[in-house]
Amino acid sequence: MDKSSSQRELTDKDISLTFVKGMNVLKAFDSETTHLTLPQIAKVTGLDRASARRLVLTLLHLGYVKQEDRVFSLTPRILVLASGFLQGRKFGKTIEPVLRSFSHQLSDAISMAMIDENDAVYVAHAGNDTKPASIGFTVGSRVPLLQSAIGRALVAASSPERIEELVATAPVERFTSTTLLDRKAIAQDIALTAERGFALVDGEFEAGVAAIAISARSASGEIASVGISGNSARLMEKDYFNRVVDTLRECSKTIAALL
Repeated sequence: MDKSSSQRELTDKDISLTFVKGMNVLKAFDSETTHLTLPQIAKVTGLDRASARRLVLTLLHLGYVKQEDRVFSLTPRILVLASGFLQGRKFGKTIEPVLRSFSHQLSDAISMAMIDENDAVYVAHAGNDTKPASIGFTVGSRVPLLQSAIGRALVAASSPERIEELVATAPVERFTSTTLLDRKAIAQDIALTAERGFALVDGEFEAGVAAIAISARSASGEIASVGISGNSARLMEKDYFNRVVDTLRECSKTIAALL
């Protein structure tokens, strides 16, 4: 039985619904909604105001949120929840130095992502962006699996059953006029990604921005992907494009050995 199957078989009797609601309150704060009132939190989470109030006050007591007048926002303590994963995997000591080394070869930033449900989550990043994409990714940023290069690389490296599931169920959202929305066409591009060994998205996620990504699979089967994004005209220039692909391939091999 795989992990996703065991998760689907869990019932309400097996989990703490209060804890789930508390996590939903934390997830209500994102890049677009960094400051929320209690009524707004209740609306976003679907909780009644009394429940939302108890959960927010608990998080306030624990130091994960702060309050100014009637507005709540996250505190730096929220990073503690991610530190166990990042430090336990020694990302700062092993993964980021590798990314930094390869990013210097290209004078471009390289990011690494892993799958979390229907998103690709950035878990490491290294290098300086002289002309960064306007979205501005950081560790913890989430991008859709099906509309981003780093996401499609992750999907392409998954099992055939998982690929079929993700292509059929992961959200499809229009970001630009050229975003690929047809699931059959997305499936074909993911198959092409697996065949040629790299994902390429040009202008689908952000206008004028292209991205290249390559998956890294550990001996135990854990999947990550490494990628670069930048100005489309520059990244798609033939010589630089080929150099990026070659560099990311070497980078992904090194990362795979560290996962």
